[in-house]
Amino acid sequence: MPFTDNPNTDRDDLIEGRNAVLEAIRAGRPIDKLYIARGETDRALSRVAAAARAAGITVVDADRRKLDQMSLTGAHQGAIALAAVREYASVADILALAAQRGEPPFVIVCDEISDPHNLGAILRTADCAGAHGVILPKRRSAGLSTVVDKVSAGAAEHVLTARVPNLSAAIRELKNAGLWVFGSDAEGAQDLWQADLSGAICLVVGSEGEGMGRLVKENCDLTLRIPLRGRVSSLNASAAAAVLMYEALRQRMRL
Repeated sequence: MPFTDNPNTDRDDLIEGRNAVLEAIRAGRPIDKLYIARGETDRALSRVAAAARAAGITVVDADRRKLDQMSLTGAHQGAIALAAVREYASVADILALAAQRGEPPFVIVCDEISDPHNLGAILRTADCAGAHGVILPKRRSAGLSTVVDKVSAGAAEHVLTARVPNLSAAIRELKNAGLWVFGSDAEGAQDLWQADLSGAICLVVGSEGEGMGRLVKENCDLTLRIPLRGRVSSLNASAAAAVLMYEALRQRMRL
């Protein structure tokens, strides 16, 4: 299989970096082969190789120049796994996970987040904050690529991620399941701190430049603004998502 050194190529069959590879192995993701930098004595890298061998994965010692050529991120840390193409979950899968855990659903919707670094950061926070899943649109959005996996530090291997043809329809499905939908908006109707985020909720984060689309915003039950005290007029998408998710987690931990 040919590899490319073009960092903009949207591949999802490579997993790069020690943490991302280790989390993929722990999550049981099918991996065909693991390439490890030849002669590397780092203990963390040795643990990754040992975990791969224990899982029955073929481990290949490779020259660092080959790893550099294979890498899409430029930060492989001496470990690149060749994995099966990722399968997306469904909205029903996300709701089923919440029911399985006996928790009110906690879902994140990303409205056209095109920067894979932002999406990777959102997935990492979603995992840390205990969200049951993330929903993406099929068009004009980053997907579960190698870069996203690397930035998420392996969290993308654990967070159920659905990719849907119509975000508004997915939001209506969530509302029919009893979730309240809150959208992040600079001109929101209410301050974040005043909202009750302790129950079954969906948090919508808009795109980096335009925010939420009109139809998505119209399907929200309430729009929330994050108070800002500096001279900059907004947070970036992943930072705003982190603020929203951790306020929800704070409230849910009090139950």
